[in-house]
Amino acid sequence: MHRILSGRYLPFALSLIAGVALWELAGRNTSAAFMVPFSETMLRLWELAASGALAVQFLDSATLFITGFALALLIGMPFGLLLARLQSLRIALEPYIMVLYATPMVALIPFILSMMGFGFAPKVLVVFLFAIFPILYNTIEGARSIKPELIEVAQSFRSNEWALWREVIVPYTLPFTMTGVRQAVGRGLVGMVAAEFFLSSTGLGQAIMMSSQNFDTSAVFALILVIGLLGVGLMRLGLTIENRFARWRD
Repeated sequence: MHRILSGRYLPFALSLIAGVALWELAGRNTSAAFMVPFSETMLRLWELAASGALAVQFLDSATLFITGFALALLIGMPFGLLLARLQSLRIALEPYIMVLYATPMVALIPFILSMMGFGFAPKVLVVFLFAIFPILYNTIEGARSIKPELIEVAQSFRSNEWALWREVIVPYTLPFTMTGVRQAVGRGLVGMVAAEFFLSSTGLGQAIMMSSQNFDTSAVFALILVIGLLGVGLMRLGLTIENRFARWRD
């Protein structure tokens, strides 16, 4: 047991310690205007948390992210399954999906601003646009990869269309969708911060902007660390769910 734990976690722990040490060393030998040590960053993070400001900003950003990401998931997965099932519709829409997937979504923010103005709705739209395409694309590719033999076997047992979706298409596609979800987490967080930067200053994006303007580098790094840890945690959660629903492939 000790050997298993050492083999699994020891490289990760050593890498983490080395990264923290390198951050501390670089911060102590760099101008405070550009970088601060890890210890100073953690101290500033504690101060922000103790003051209550971090909780309020985090709640604002979390509400924005969850709303936009939930819409992306609720629309992206069913629509991806539909496109995979209806070949003519997929062929018609696939060029547009690929163009939008490859488009830097930040470039669309001025257009969204001119159409919808400031407020919560345009920010949700930005997060939605950042997050939906990895989910949609991976769902389509997962559903398209279903072996025709599986469909034929299900149909030979006289499965109706609903049973085919419930027992074959959705279970087979779900691991692919979860891969898209993990990719969408990072893009959604970028969209969240971008929306808070450009559409209205709220949440963690506002805190980062204010800290930058006040040359509070330790606060900037502390807030970026919070966003990074949030992203890692959500992606690990997505991986756990993906592994849970992918056991049938083993």
